[in-house]
Amino acid sequence: MKPREIIATAKAPGGVELRLVRHDNDHIIMIDSNELMSSRLGGSEEALATLSCDRLRERTKPHLLIGGYGMGFTLRAALARLGPQAKITVAELVPEIIDWARGPMSALTAGCLDDPRVRLITGDVAADIAASAKSYDAILLDVDNGPSGLTSAANDGLYSMKGLARAKTALKPGGVLAIWSAAPDDAFTRRLDKAGFKAEAVTVRARSNGKGPRHTIWFATAR
Repeated sequence: MKPREIIATAKAPGGVELRLVRHDNDHIIMIDSNELMSSRLGGSEEALATLSCDRLRERTKPHLLIGGYGMGFTLRAALARLGPQAKITVAELVPEIIDWARGPMSALTAGCLDDPRVRLITGDVAADIAASAKSYDAILLDVDNGPSGLTSAANDGLYSMKGLARAKTALKPGGVLAIWSAAPDDAFTRRLDKAGFKAEAVTVRARSNGKGPRHTIWFATAR
């Protein structure tokens, strides 16, 4: 068995170290001993995009905001699903993630960051949401590990009552707030309801073949 090799590191806000690890042909982004994301497990991130886009079928020129590039599974799936008039804004907080996408993981990236429909923001998706009003048909959040974060306590602001209110303001009427999580969270479902969203929690598998760990995606629309 080939050993794992650390090929790059980066500091996330708060000083947490991210490590890019190569294992044979796979890449893994790790925090300590935790696998934050893996090139082998992109099915639920793809579902975040495809199931959101399915909810926007009636919109001919949708504008999506994706919070967290990660390994690009969500972005690539959205681009494949949407037509030429769509727009996708991607906000990635850690600039090295984009460097890795264009560098050691360029084969996986497959040029998605250079698609003319894509606008890349290197910064906090929460700041973009707070500065927007009725701008997005869908906001897709795959930040940290969901409502219970691993890398930054500041991420919790996205999922607080105040953060949800800002997301609601940033969405166009009937827009979709979609949130990826590594695990279910009944308290967060209740919070979405309290914030004025009608929410559905969907269980999806980590692998695109329908296998692997179960993850949760909330799809929420303002009541």
